[in-house]
Amino acid sequence: MLSFIHINRNIRSLRRYRQIVRVLFKYGFDHALELMGLSRFVARGRKFFRRPASELALLSPAERMRLALEELGPTFVKLGQILSTRPDVIPRSFIQEFAKLQDQVPSFPFEAVENQIRKHLGREPSACYSFIDPEPLAAASIAQVHRARLVSGEEVVIKVRRPGVVGMVETDIDAMMGLAVLAERHLPGSDLYDPVGLVKEFARTIRREMDFSREGHTIGKFAENFAGDPTLHFPTVHWDQTARGVLTMEYIDGIKVSDTPALEAAGLDRRLIALRGSDAFLKMVLTHGFFHGDPHPGNVLILPDNVICLLDYGMVGRLDAQLKGYLTDLLLAILQRNVDEVISLLLYSGDITDTLDTRALRRDLSGLIDSYYEVPLQEIEVGRVLLEFLEVITTYQIRFQPDLMLLAKALIAIEGMGRELDPAFDMVEHLRPFMKKAMRERVSPNHLMREMGSHLFSYVTLFRNLPRDLKEFLNRINRNKFKIDLEHRGLDRALKDFDRSINRLSSSLIIAALIIGSSIVMQTDKGPKIFEFPVFAFMGYTIAGFIGLWWVIAIIRSGRL
Repeated sequence: MLSFIHINRNIRSLRRYRQIVRVLFKYGFDHALELMGLSRFVARGRKFFRRPASELALLSPAERMRLALEELGPTFVKLGQILSTRPDVIPRSFIQEFAKLQDQVPSFPFEAVENQIRKHLGREPSACYSFIDPEPLAAASIAQVHRARLVSGEEVVIKVRRPGVVGMVETDIDAMMGLAVLAERHLPGSDLYDPVGLVKEFARTIRREMDFSREGHTIGKFAENFAGDPTLHFPTVHWDQTARGVLTMEYIDGIKVSDTPALEAAGLDRRLIALRGSDAFLKMVLTHGFFHGDPHPGNVLILPDNVICLLDYGMVGRLDAQLKGYLTDLLLAILQRNVDEVISLLLYSGDITDTLDTRALRRDLSGLIDSYYEVPLQEIEVGRVLLEFLEVITTYQIRFQPDLMLLAKALIAIEGMGRELDPAFDMVEHLRPFMKKAMRERVSPNHLMREMGSHLFSYVTLFRNLPRDLKEFLNRINRNKFKIDLEHRGLDRALKDFDRSINRLSSSLIIAALIIGSSIVMQTDKGPKIFEFPVFAFMGYTIAGFIGLWWVIAIIRSGRL
């Protein structure tokens, strides 16, 4: 049974793979397909498909790729949305286009919602909910949300996974991985972008997003981090009605943070809301290292007493202790306009290429920092500065953690809401005490002792494993098992082209030999005859004709006359 499922999945993946190639050809990416060794598919596409060349000629490559992703469906739309946060991977023009991608999918029927509840909760919907609104509050590519009421009387919302979405996503991931492997083997410079690694990262992200029980645990972790803080409220997760495909949580009746008239009518303090929101977000980043990745106004509700409630925890960012320290030093150096310290931090991070032009990098970073030199600190947008900094260093092929870009975009959203609520909002002033606290903790005796203990343990482990590793190394040499693998990128394509040329040359020689031999036999006028022609001459001409015709058809189909 398992082997049948595996074979069926491979068939679906191959079918999807061909669909992807056809769509990429349709939108004018046949050159990239040929570089990836897919000339056969491109030749078929030129034979069977017609492209609206006049319309495509008016579009940029980024616009054509956005249209291709939209036609390929929700999984590829998600991929584009994630890539829109990676300027270290794709050019700015593609970033801007991919940011326009939206989940434009119709809602699925209410009967399917009930079936999903039965499937994942193992009970009839009526056993869990006394009421479910058939009309969804929202619909997206992975799930849709309905308002409901538990049997016990609590008002809730249900997030239900779209039927069949897991199989569709897994099929698309398999097809993406196949294309990524081809790109890594054949496209020049692909090692800088790590296409296989990007697909793996995307697969990990979207699989987490499809697991709603994980999202429930994420809400619980935020609630635990802010336990005892009366300024924040996190929705209660009802675990008896929650599974991998269904999430049931408290219905929050609040005012959208962007609805300024409603906030004023309710007597809420906009300045206090801005202060609490920025402090909470900075605490998430610099204290807990675990932050909400999509705090746009639609995901922020204000409750009575100026309490803030965040919604939608499908996208979160994580910063480990080392990355938090690096971020603190980097922000401090940028705000102090210390270019040399910024360069030192980048060099220390190790995520640089051997050909880094530090002089040009220093010039561009100085230009960035100088552009803020005359700007008062209270007018500086920290998120915007961090985003511009990341965009500068990506031009020098310096890699950074994807969560830093997610943080920059989240900071921009937080600052935008803060300034909308309070025109005098100053993120730098809110950031200052967190920076001072972080610096004090890093030089505290406890922190230094922990760091020394960690380094000492690492050295002990190194020396303990060194004799074993050295012995294994020498044994491999003695057994002639020591190997060095060399990889030639792009050589496979050159070899295939060379083999194809040799085959065509051989075919030409065979045809020429057959024609010359048949002509000699014709001159002898001996042996059996057919239609007054010597049989051997007739056979030679016929075989030469078939080979020549087959050869011409193959050349025409390849698209290379």
